Amino acid sequence: MRKTRILYVEDETFLAKIVKESLESRGYEVLLEMDGADVMAQFHEIKPDICILDVMLPNKDGFTIAEEIRKADMNMPIIFLTAKTQTTDLVKGFHKGANDYIRKPFSMEELIVRVENALRYRNGEAQSEEPKDEIRMGEYIFNPHRQTLIYNMVEKKLSFRESELLKLLYENRQHVIDRRDILNVLWGSDSFFNSRTLDVYVTKIRSYLKSDPALKIITVKGVGYRFVME
Repeated sequence: MRKTRILYVEDETFLAKIVKESLESRGYEVLLEMDGADVMAQFHEIKPDICILDVMLPNKDGFTIAEEIRKADMNMPIIFLTAKTQTTDLVKGFHKGANDYIRKPFSMEELIVRVENALRYRNGEAQSEEPKDEIRMGEYIFNPHRQTLIYNMVEKKLSFRESELLKLLYENRQHVIDRRDILNVLWGSDSFFNSRTLDVYVTKIRSYLKSDPALKIITVKGVGYRFVME
């Protein structure tokens, strides 16, 4: 049985060495690539289980690479590990297809936990091939097990956390959910960073549901969110 394979893209030599060795000490097989222009060739050659990307890279930036990876494999877990800390960068990262976004400086324990979470999503998806129950939401059909949202016969694939968040909102529809509860359930922590990440996910889900005006995610200032189906 082969080890879980990580494609790690980072051009800071010292940091790359530390992260690579730390991941390898946990039993992962790590291929380090330092030039953005060479990443996709390596991606197709080694067929990784997960990709960890810096954003600022020589010749091709991480956002562009993430888009290319997502086109090649819709379900590939992608984690950004970057010094770009502005909220606009975070939003852009998720829009480019990231499953997670870690700001430097970071702890190796945090990185390990996020890698494990992303891989659980990947493996759970691969093993779940039975037909599952669907949820009708207005004009949409939501399948939390397949992580899909269908509107007008067009299927949209959701990320693990997008699906879990939508499921949580639906299960508590018409009630206000405290944002701290959402953060602790889905991220295990109500830290400021995770709080900003939640805002990004809520914005994305609102955009997915915009074709049906009867579906609303209402922000209750200072408390949390309420999912309304009129």
